[in-house]
Amino acid sequence: MTAPKELRVSKDRRILTVTFPDHRPFELSAELLRVLSPSAEVQGHSPAQRVTVPGKRNVAILKIEPMGNYAVRIIFDDLHDTGIFTWDYLHTLGHEKEERWDAYLAELEAKGLSRD
Repeated sequence: MTAPKELRVSKDRRILTVTFPDHRPFELSAELLRVLSPSAEVQGHSPAQRVTVPGKRNVAILKIEPMGNYAVRIIFDDLHDTGIFTWDYLHTLGHEKEERWDAYLAELEAKGLSRD
């Protein structure tokens, strides 16, 4: 996957717009990025260890740092900073945003957790 031609954080720090060459821009919420972070803290070391992260409705992006030519590290205002978002993963999130968001909401409900 080639690098995006633009990564833009909204003024309120709650939306990351990712534009890949020859693709329409993807808008990814800070909340979605935070709860689906590719970090071991969220994903665990196996599917059985994956964590459903509640209470991130108002999370914002503090900073984005490049990681070589393949990814960025997103630092959130709750100080979560261990997720390395590869270009492939950002591209996948852009294409699967609705399905992954719906699955996250269903997990919250099933576990009696809240976005707040």
